[in-house]
Amino acid sequence: MDQHAGGRLGIALVGMGGAVATTAIAGIELIRSGANRLDGLPLADVSVPGLADYRDIVFGGWDVNGDDLAAAAAQHGVLSGELLSNGVSEALAAQKPWKAVGSSHYCRNIDGANKIEAGGHRRAVELIAADLASFRRESGADQMVVVNLASTERWPDLDAPALGSLQAFERGLDADDAAIGPAMLYAYAALASGVAYANFTPSVAADVPALVELAAARNVPVAGKDGKTGQTMMKTVIAPALRSRALHVDGWFSTNILGNRDGLALDDPDSLRSKLNTKGSVLDQILGYPVEDHIVDIRYYRPRGDDKEAWDNIDVTGFMGQRMQIKVNFLCKDSILAAPLVIEIARVLGLAQARGDGGVQEQLSVFFKAPMVANGHGPEHAFHAQERMLLDWLAAGR
Repeated sequence: MDQHAGGRLGIALVGMGGAVATTAIAGIELIRSGANRLDGLPLADVSVPGLADYRDIVFGGWDVNGDDLAAAAAQHGVLSGELLSNGVSEALAAQKPWKAVGSSHYCRNIDGANKIEAGGHRRAVELIAADLASFRRESGADQMVVVNLASTERWPDLDAPALGSLQAFERGLDADDAAIGPAMLYAYAALASGVAYANFTPSVAADVPALVELAAARNVPVAGKDGKTGQTMMKTVIAPALRSRALHVDGWFSTNILGNRDGLALDDPDSLRSKLNTKGSVLDQILGYPVEDHIVDIRYYRPRGDDKEAWDNIDVTGFMGQRMQIKVNFLCKDSILAAPLVIEIARVLGLAQARGDGGVQEQLSVFFKAPMVANGHGPEHAFHAQERMLLDWLAAGR
């Protein structure tokens, strides 16, 4: 597993106590303990100079829940006792999240006592930046990445003046502008500190013009948003094949049921809207025409926990107007799909930082439902094309 080691990579997670974060950290601890199962890690066989070895990854992060990570993992129920063997549980128990910036205004259904009492946006940014500086110093990290895994926030007013330019955003910080949510505060603090940033959530963060401008000005890598794990991943694989075969998609009905903390957050209609905004546009852009009956339904169903069910019914028309159906039922473990992607995104961003490649990292599109793009063009959504972008970018540094 020689990755031409890229030094120590520090990953600071927003939402460190969540199911995805604890799963990612446990997975790295398991690899560090000697496990050689690298299933689910898309870049495990990629050898590129400067790409951090999995064993050289260290974690820190924030969460509104202050429980140690072993207690948090037990609550989420993703990881079995077998997976937590070999000292993994002890390593998780030794880690506790830092106090987090949270807002019940932006995320109604998720709250906790482990919160920063900052008194305003500017002070919150200073405290986040101080945490990052301490983490860099104490971990000895050569490269640093912040990944947002926090619960989905409500959709902000994208026309708010504070989001339109960096100068206006700075004024908004000083005025505690309500258009600036917690996800943006973390993104700003990371980018202003020269730390690469990825948004794995549907929340609006570094994709606003003000923070894209900051990333470019500081030459800091940035990527997002909304991790593409299960149903949308399948959609971006299947839809290009249907287009290639000239099978017209008349309708696509997608249902999700899940019972983890992400599902609870999405039980709030305002947070759900953010999620639907990132899932809904993929099909039309791949197929080249609007699918009028494209329905996406997400329901919080507590008994499932992290075992999500994603069910799709696809109605297509073929030769001589003949109608057909495709049905896909993906019974997936949400965090088991997401955690390795978080790790790989962070490794690529660390490599981009080491290469001096700042601004929007479009080559990471394969990992996101709503990829950020560098030059204002529409994003590429077809999975095979996205994968080629990433592999070409990685190969360019060999």
